[in-house]
Amino acid sequence: MSLLEYKCPNCGGPISFNPGTREMVCPFCESVMDVEALRAMDAIMAQNLESEAVEWGYNGSGWGEGEQQGMAVYSCRSCSGEIVGAETLGATSCPFCGNPVVMASRFAGSLRPDLIIPFMLGKDAALTAMEKHYVRKKLLPKAFKDRNHLDEVKGVYVPFWLYDAIADAHIEYNAKKLRRWSDKHYDYVETSTFRIIREGGLGFSQVPVDGSRAIDDTLMESIEPYFTEQSVGFLSAYLAGYYANKYDVDSTQCSDRANERIKNSTVSEFANTVIGYDSVTPVSSNVRLKNGTVKYALFPVWMLGTSWQDQSFVFAMNGQTGKFVGDLPLDKAARRKWFMGIFGITAAALILISQIIISLI
Repeated sequence: MSLLEYKCPNCGGPISFNPGTREMVCPFCESVMDVEALRAMDAIMAQNLESEAVEWGYNGSGWGEGEQQGMAVYSCRSCSGEIVGAETLGATSCPFCGNPVVMASRFAGSLRPDLIIPFMLGKDAALTAMEKHYVRKKLLPKAFKDRNHLDEVKGVYVPFWLYDAIADAHIEYNAKKLRRWSDKHYDYVETSTFRIIREGGLGFSQVPVDGSRAIDDTLMESIEPYFTEQSVGFLSAYLAGYYANKYDVDSTQCSDRANERIKNSTVSEFANTVIGYDSVTPVSSNVRLKNGTVKYALFPVWMLGTSWQDQSFVFAMNGQTGKFVGDLPLDKAARRKWFMGIFGITAAALILISQIIISLI
């Protein structure tokens, strides 16, 4: 198994990628390495991979039958400590000496990502976003902000498949226009009915689908969009100091979700062109995709986990844009008060309206 470790050439300390830059920074002697040094490190990694087997191996002994299924064991080159992780683990840090390590063979050959969006925001930005997430949440228990326990904050490169396609669509609608008028005897309504046909094509570029089973797809879609024009060619040095997973759901398995997203977007865009009617009802929809291509990418995500009253809450922040999402607990007493307050205001308004009507009769 090929493990790649990034060390400072001046003091030998572990170095990691600095968010928002294209530099590696040593926290001990403050040495800085630019992107050309990163490319040189990747070239060294490629040479090492040529002479080392890229298959995942297991160190140690004494495992029972089936115990190693779905996991792998690595040996840290700095302290010789064993690092145990899932088969899809691509980057982590040694739990003994803290040295950042990259499982190079996870991203070698056909497994190598086509592009990566480096972290633009650091850990402090994620913690600040979490605090802001609490603000003005009226139904949030007052004790949660002060008493919840922050279990984990980690930067993760999540594997994504990016799909390009052209959608050819033929969609039909029934639409109605109403014209109303009155005379001294009657009120009139004229209903005009139309058959509307929309045909055309839409091009889609880099539609993302999460390629990791361990990451909730809905959570990942909630922190979109990512701006892929800011992506760069993959360099394993960007992984240093962060966690990274190789995909464990391949592009074929993820294509159904990509097709669904593209078709739904196409239907929505075509519907937005049918305007000027009082009602519009879709009758038939035929969307065909062609010229499909796919790329493999790693996107930056800050994952935060908290616990409160034996409950776990997971939050995610887009490591490029700072968009933050996550569920929060509800104060049941506050929710009842809020509901009763709304109910009381509504009831009072209805009583007032009734009294006004009665007085006018």
